[in-house]
This record gives sequence, structure tokens and C-alpha cells, in this order.
Amino acid sequence: MDTADLQEHFRSEVDVLKSVDKSIYSSKAGSSRTQSDEQLLARFGKKQQFKKQRNFNLLTVVALCTTISTLPPFHQALHGIQLALFNGGSTGIVISIPLVFLGVLMQALVVAELSSIRIPLSGGQYNWVAILASKRYSNFLSYFTGWILIVAWQAGATSVIYQVSNVIVTLAYAVHADTEISEWKVTLVFCAIIAFAVFVTTVLGRVLPAIESFAFVVLVMGFFSIIIVLAYLAPKLDSSSVFNNYFNGGEWASNGYAVAIGSVPFMYGFNGFDAGVHIAEEVQNAAVVIPKAIIITVIVYFVMIYSTAISVLYCFSLEQALTSHYSIPIIEVFQKVTKSNAGAAALVSLSIIMLIFGSIGCLTTGSRMLWAFAREEGVPLSHWIAKIERRSKLPLYSIGTTAIICVPFALIGLGSEAAFNAFTGLTLAAFYTAFIVAASTLLYRRLTTSASNLPWGPFRLGPLGIPITIISILYSLVSIVFSFHPPVAKVEVATFNWSLVVYLGVVFLSVVWWLVRAKHTYKGPKIEVLTQEWLNMGVDTKSSLRN
Repeated sequence: MDTADLQEHFRSEVDVLKSVDKSIYSSKAGSSRTQSDEQLLARFGKKQQFKKQRNFNLLTVVALCTTISTLPPFHQALHGIQLALFNGGSTGIVISIPLVFLGVLMQALVVAELSSIRIPLSGGQYNWVAILASKRYSNFLSYFTGWILIVAWQAGATSVIYQVSNVIVTLAYAVHADTEISEWKVTLVFCAIIAFAVFVTTVLGRVLPAIESFAFVVLVMGFFSIIIVLAYLAPKLDSSSVFNNYFNGGEWASNGYAVAIGSVPFMYGFNGFDAGVHIAEEVQNAAVVIPKAIIITVIVYFVMIYSTAISVLYCFSLEQALTSHYSIPIIEVFQKVTKSNAGAAALVSLSIIMLIFGSIGCLTTGSRMLWAFAREEGVPLSHWIAKIERRSKLPLYSIGTTAIICVPFALIGLGSEAAFNAFTGLTLAAFYTAFIVAASTLLYRRLTTSASNLPWGPFRLGPLGIPITIISILYSLVSIVFSFHPPVAKVEVATFNWSLVVYLGVVFLSVVWWLVRAKHTYKGPKIEVLTQEWLNMGVDTKSSLRN
């Protein structure tokens, strides 16, 4: 049986997934549940390579996704609010966050349905594309989706670690006025955080789910602590200053256009729901758990970021944001509210702790995504990166590679606002591009295949699937366009958004590697273990089984 036939069988939803016993999706835990997860992996020709006992459950997956959400919710509302105020004003923020939430919710529903159908493969989007796309284009589209997702997670990890490094150095300056903010200090802090994240994901890898659960508790505690401080201690602005105060600092053609550009940081913040997809092979009952975790994450993130943003806007004027002594103006608000540097430092430290946990989560998810794609020979040095360390049963090589990749990313203008804007735009555009490809292949199948012949999992959108998918694709396309915009209409070198340049460079390199190497080696998801179902198809065990 040749490779093309194997790919056709792998894409055959009716032959593979409709035959799956529905009991395999039960919510029962324990050894029988783990065995069912492994059986479902085998349906896709994959063997369990991580530790036998799957340690992630619904709570820990939600904790991981929420603490990542590329920036913790209250941090995004506190520190990412400056650009949104500059383009849109407080009214723009009040309007844009709910609109972004609705668009992201449409994305989340589509990804949840795909996760339910196509789990439990850690590759996520590129696996779905390989199976759902037409046979003629499936290999290239799957390969391209994998590449763009890897870039998204590497850039996302870099941007989160950049944020925490910048916050730490800025807080040191706020507490000790004689401290100088310099790029080399930010770089040193950056490297220290990467080293700590690597330590946690490797040495403490076995207890990572517990760490993420603890991070979620800290997140909730920090959220309520900051909300209470802002609500009861800070001086308040009148409601008209919050709900009727547009500002078009970038001098765009209209207030609406400015609001759209100012909403990009909030689009960026919601990206973390994708994390659950890429730890699917470490989750108990992933077909049920991951769709729930994705939707819960988006809702929790919205509630936290919106309530924090409203609280901040009532005690944080536009003038304060634009004239603050600090690059993170909320520090100045905390100083005035608590009337001490120590009190301000305590509140900001909550955000720092969450950013560190977010850094760990990004490194974890990015390394799993890189490992999954290397398993299919989609990147250079795939054989080495895809190794699983025998004793720990962890992808140590992909973790190390992810950490190493972050460093040169960070050195590209680290410490400058233009660099952060570039990482924000690149991360958003890369995530949304991967989503568009996956959602488009699902839409293609919906329009060309009878619904009764599609292998739905436990979570299904039903007749709403087509309109929800179309809306989510349109939202993603529009968002990508705005993610490449600079903060001002009159562009100079200092304000230029370099994310478009980097994005096109990534696309170019991926196409070059496809033509030079991957076109001949990447054939989509590989067969690692042969069940009786595969043997009945006539698969040659010597030529098809991949270790």
C-alpha cells in the first residue's frame, strides 16, 4: 500500500472515525479512560509517547489556556490598554472588547468542533488540514499550517517573556528612581525567565498540571485583588469620560478605523485558547475535555479582561496614559492609590507572577507543537527534535529548541515598542492564518459532503456550523489586516509595524524549505502504530510503521 493510499485512508472520516465506539468518548476517568485515549490515538496510527498516565484534565487545561491567553487577562487590561486608548479612547475599548470576544468565540466554537472530531493529535490544525483538505493540496496546506503555527507559538512565547522582562525593569525604576532602564537589563531578565521556564517544564515537568492549577488560583486572586483596589481606593472619573470619549491619536480616517487598530492588543490576548489543542495527547478524554476547555477559557478571559478594563477606565484618564513617566502607566496609578511604592510593587508583582506562569505555558505549548510537527518531518532536524527522553517521557529536545529560538527573536530590537508591536502583529497574524486554513477546509467538507457522512465527535455545531465558520473566517481575515497597521497613519521608521515584513519572510522561508526538502519528505501525518484496522487495509508493516 503506497503513501497516497495511506493518506487517503487517513482522510477517510467514515472508515476511521464513524467506526469509533461512542463509549470511547465517555467521561469516566482512571486506567480504562487512559486506555481508551490510547486506542483513539491508535485509530490515527499514533502511539502514546508521553507518560502513560495522562495528567491534564478539564481544570488543568483551562488553567493552562487562561494563564497563557498570550497575556494574562488583567495584565492585558492594565498594561496593554495604552495603545487602545491612543487609538479609540476609552469608548473604543468599551466597544471593541465585546466585539473581539464575539469574533473569537466564533473561532473557539469552530476549533472546539474540530478538536472533538480530530483529537487527540497534538499537531491540531495541521492534522485537521491534512485530513479535511482535498487530496491534491492537503500535503502543502498541512505543511504550511504547521510552519505558521510554530512561528505563532515561538513569537507568542517571545512576546510574553518580553512583557514580563519589561515590567520587572520598569517596576525597579519606579521603586528605585536611580535605576536606569536599559535594553541590556531587559535582555538579562529575559534570559533568566527563559532559563526558569525551561527548568519548570523539564525538571518539574511531571507536576506541570499542578503548577498550572496553582497559577490559575493566583490569577483569580490577583484579579479580585486589583479589582477591589481600583473599585474602592482609586478616585473615579464620571461615566461620560468612560463611555463617551473617543480619541484618534493616530490621525486615522475615522474614529471607527482607529478603534479597529486599537483593538489589536485584545485580539492578541485571546490567543491562548489554542494551547489546549496542542497538549491533546496528555489530556484525559481529550475529545470531551478540550472543546469544553476552549470555550470556558474564552468566556473566563472575556469576563476578566472586560471587568478589569472598565475598572481601570474609571480611574485612569487618557491624559495619564499619554503623559505617564513610565512605559507601563498603571504603575503610576497604583502609586497614587496606595500612596506608596511598596503597595504599587505588590499589585504589579501579581501581574509579574502571572506573566511568568504565562511564559511557562507558552514554552510548554510551543514545544509540544514543535515536537508534533517534527514527528511528521515538517522542520529541519526533525529526527532530533522529535525525540522523547526515555526516563522523563518528555520532549526535552523540542523544549530546548523552543527556548533557543526565543533568544534571537528577543534580540531583534528587544526593549523597543516597535519590536513588541511587531511580535504582537506577527503572533496574531500567524495564529489567525492557521485558523483560516483549518476552518476553510472544514467549510469545504461541510459544503461538499453530506452531514451524515462526516464523523462528528461529542461536540457538534449542527446547522449553525456553516454560518459560524464563515463569520469566524471573515473576522480572522479582517483582524489580520489590522494587525499589520502601525499605531499612527503618518509612518516613520520608529513607528513602522515590522510584523508584515517578518510574516512575509516566514511565508517565504516556508515555501523555500517546501521546495528544497519538505516536498519530498513531508507526506502528512505518519503511521507509527498499526492496529488491526490498518492491517486489514493491506498496510505493509515494514514500510509503513514509523518509530
